[in-house]
Amino acid sequence: MTHLIVGLGNIGAEYAGTRHNIGFDVVDKLAADAGASWEDRRYGAVCTIRVKNQVLVLLKPSTYMNLSGDAVRYWMKEKKVDLPQMLVIVDDLALPFGQLRMKASGSEAGHNGLRHITQVLGTQAYNRLRFGIGNNFPRGGQVDFVLGHFEGEDLAKKPEALARAAEAVKSFALQGLDRTMNLFNR
Repeated sequence: MTHLIVGLGNIGAEYAGTRHNIGFDVVDKLAADAGASWEDRRYGAVCTIRVKNQVLVLLKPSTYMNLSGDAVRYWMKEKKVDLPQMLVIVDDLALPFGQLRMKASGSEAGHNGLRHITQVLGTQAYNRLRFGIGNNFPRGGQVDFVLGHFEGEDLAKKPEALARAAEAVKSFALQGLDRTMNLFNR
């Protein structure tokens, strides 16, 4: 079975490694672990990996965060992936750094990437893996925090957190959403 795994982020060197690009970082980890290389294609960078008997099409949209839905819709059609086999990986301010929360649907919680995907797909009922980036910023400092780089303890723990998120994605493909939520949501 084919799954579409979408890591949300913004293209460009100025966004590389920022908290808002953690979705890119997770799919980069999956690709690197599988020895796969990215190919620039329509609406994004794409690569395909296998996890046992499952095919995972990894996508880093090139549409910028606010237009992520265009890339998602295109690649779902291109690879003939149904909604239950699609997973969006996104940064989440409401979760402590590194905490994962997989869900079958939900609100956009103010996230512009999720908002656009919901608009384009016409539903909130799509799988998402929320990756906690924490919320250690002063009042009015949200944008600078989200577009800032990991530092200190978060930076030190990032490789371990990315490895755990990659395992959650593999579990989603192999064992399904419910089992993965039981294993990884704490």
